[in-house]
Amino acid sequence: MFFQQFSLQSLGHASYLVGDEKTGQALVFDPRRDVDVYLRAAREQGLRIAYAADSHGHNDYLSGLSELRARTGADLWGSATGDLGYAHRPLKDREVIEIGDVGVEVAHTPGHTPEHISLLVYDRSASADTPALMLSGGALLVGDLARPDLLGGPEQARQAAQVYCDTIQTTLLRLPDHMQVFPTHVAGSLCGGNIGSRLSTTVGFERRTNAILAEVDSADGFVRECIRLDNLPAVPPYWRRMRDQNLAGVAELGQPAEPPALTVAEFARHQEAGALVLDVRASEAFGGGHVPGALNVGLGSAFATWAGTVLPDQAQVLLVLDRPEDLWEATWQLLRIGYPLPRGWLRGGITAWRTAARPVETIPQITVHELKARLDRGETDLLDVRQPDEWHTRHVPGARWITGAELPDRVDEVTDDRPLAVTCGSGYRSSVATSVLARHGHRDVVNVAGGMTAWNNARYPVEQ
Repeated sequence: MFFQQFSLQSLGHASYLVGDEKTGQALVFDPRRDVDVYLRAAREQGLRIAYAADSHGHNDYLSGLSELRARTGADLWGSATGDLGYAHRPLKDREVIEIGDVGVEVAHTPGHTPEHISLLVYDRSASADTPALMLSGGALLVGDLARPDLLGGPEQARQAAQVYCDTIQTTLLRLPDHMQVFPTHVAGSLCGGNIGSRLSTTVGFERRTNAILAEVDSADGFVRECIRLDNLPAVPPYWRRMRDQNLAGVAELGQPAEPPALTVAEFARHQEAGALVLDVRASEAFGGGHVPGALNVGLGSAFATWAGTVLPDQAQVLLVLDRPEDLWEATWQLLRIGYPLPRGWLRGGITAWRTAARPVETIPQITVHELKARLDRGETDLLDVRQPDEWHTRHVPGARWITGAELPDRVDEVTDDRPLAVTCGSGYRSSVATSVLARHGHRDVVNVAGGMTAWNNARYPVEQ
């Protein structure tokens, strides 16, 4: 049996290629939208991708099932309990599919979503009746469980958590301790509140160390731990759109054309016609000078999450890059979460914009020492845009709190009658937030470089 994991840090996502070396057939589980990585890996191993499946209708990215079917002719599988709009083989609980020496047993594991399935994978050449590993999707994560609150309000979340408790007791914890578990949601995903940094785990390790599993013998305690809102990250706005598209079947993307390099004049015409400027440079570079009205999401491990937070659905995007070689990294991160191909990128970057005598805006970057002095003098308000668990652990006394995920919908709640400083953990998310505020007319706004990490290191006062 051939097995390979593909980790995508920007989405906290892992996907898998399982191949049978005797028949040359392979399965891809929970594929992302840019499927060339699976095609390349299969080609190197002399395998043909014959099957592909999702564990559930994902909220955090668009599935690559349609791309794999178009590129390879793969048969698609899906949960028999799911309302799926694309042609697929419905998989029933405990159904077993044989692919040469590889056996795939379906486990219906609802909780994170109602239709959720996990796969027990057997290497028959090693053992006929002992699974080699489990592809758990969101059913069991490293140090955590996937959140059950994404499909409704508090009562729906409570009901889902009760179902989850039964899944854990009757299915997952009946597996042997040595069972290797490979989840889809890994570190960086907002589908959990405390996902560990490792990319796999075992049932035994989770049984002994997973804090939520420790409550599984008490259904009420398990439900309380599972839906603790102060421990769960705020949900990015783009997540509202992903699941329905994945359940219906994602439109085929094909081979995207390269976004063109645009002159300053061409770039400006597109912006005047309504395209949004997305500046993917670091916060310090953006603060030092940027195209008026631009949004800042630095190209890094959290880029997709924050681009999906600040960009409206189907936004026509113009990119300002730090380096031309960053073009496809930014482009694919946008395509993975459902945005159209960017209209183009600014040739020559912000230097070309400046030398063309175009207007430039700035957002000052201040240190925590400057922030402390301004707060002591009563000269500024402070907005904290971190996640709930970060805020509740410690924050600057007197700060106001709106998570970055909620800010685009709540920006009108932030008044413009006083100077405003914005902070997060390091300065990355707060730079995103300052660009949103500036675009909505807030002119006296500054970004706190180093964020709460620097504030804590300076031993300035905090409250919980």
